[in-house]
Amino acid sequence: MRGQAGFFDVEARLEQVSAKGDSLERLSAVVDFELFRADLDRAVVRSDRSRGGRPPFDHVLMFKVLILQSSHNLSDDRTEYLIRDRLSFMRFLGLGLADTVPDANTIWTFREALTRARIAGRPAIEVLFERFDAALATAGFLAMSGQIIDASIVAAPKQRNTDDEKCDIKEGRIPRVWAKKPAKLRQKDRDARWTVKYTKATPSPDGAPRVDLAIPAFGYKNHIGIDRRHRLIRRWTVTDAARHDGALLPELIDTNNTAGDVWADTAYRSKAIEVPRWPPSALADPS
Repeated sequence: MRGQAGFFDVEARLEQVSAKGDSLERLSAVVDFELFRADLDRAVVRSDRSRGGRPPFDHVLMFKVLILQSSHNLSDDRTEYLIRDRLSFMRFLGLGLADTVPDANTIWTFREALTRARIAGRPAIEVLFERFDAALATAGFLAMSGQIIDASIVAAPKQRNTDDEKCDIKEGRIPRVWAKKPAKLRQKDRDARWTVKYTKATPSPDGAPRVDLAIPAFGYKNHIGIDRRHRLIRRWTVTDAARHDGALLPELIDTNNTAGDVWADTAYRSKAIEVPRWPPSALADPS
């Protein structure tokens, strides 16, 4: 059996990761994340530790966690897993193998606190990410090669509701039974929706037709706009899973991208989208 990895073994592996080109290491070198500390400390108030409890995570570390999450389009649980699993993520955050890692609930809580907090009348998370994007541009990560627009479904726990409860939810109302039971209301997800995800069947070797799959899915949808060259997520938003992809296109277009080309699948194609705003070649099917 091989022995447990030691400190120098980890350092050797990180050197190999650097030699292959670690984009996160480069990001740490070109962006001074301490510039965000003052606004982060004002936006997210520290909890009162007079009664004890686990020390809170450093605000700059948590902001870098959100950058990892948005750059790789990760859920909270997947973010926690990859921080534990990837040495490059640990190094970017300044964590060692023995250090405590923020769990999914901590990540969610920090992001929600930034969303609720305001800077100059706007959500703090938007202001901070715009400032981060400006820092990238100053460092030479200019958006000059077009953008890729895409959406992915994020599954949520399925709800077991009656027909009357479903009707109330669709109409934007809280079912009366839930309103009388706050504990039950807290356990209910009223924003997620059902949709159907279609999967094209691959042709069989003998040419015989195969049936396309229609897979029901319940949850949310991540809509992202990625810079084609640097693969950085420049725009993003979250909706319920039933929201049509094309309706979100205007929100996902990065007007600071100096190239006019946009790569997207057929869900974004329509005369209303293509003709008024972009030239015919602007929406290219990435497939």
